[in-house]
Amino acid sequence: MLESDVASASLGIDVTAAHDGTAVARMRVTEQMVNGHDITHGGYVFLLADTTFAAACNSHGPVTVAAGAEISFVASARLGDELVATAQERTSYGRNGIYDVTVHRNTPDGPEVVAEFRGRSRTVGQIKP
Repeated sequence: MLESDVASASLGIDVTAAHDGTAVARMRVTEQMVNGHDITHGGYVFLLADTTFAAACNSHGPVTVAAGAEISFVASARLGDELVATAQERTSYGRNGIYDVTVHRNTPDGPEVVAEFRGRSRTVGQIKP
């Protein structure tokens, strides 16, 4: 799935781990991702979290898609920041799952949370082209 994800690849998102309902991904904030307030546009933070969520919920094998998601922005990210997203499955029931993703950036004082994302997944089997 990730090998065919042109949207995530075009932003430089690198999924470094995905297994057993967990995933980690990284993205460097570029000039194209900064809004008029000189901070990272929230849509890019959401996309990083969503990609990490997708990697985690698809790590079990069957094709799984998002049924819904929400995000809370906690702190701003800026040009040049490397954002790290960590996804964790919280529960699964039937063909459904709930995942939490924390997006943080590293600072001299340690990791700073940028956003908290909660995604709801649905296993659909195989998607035909």
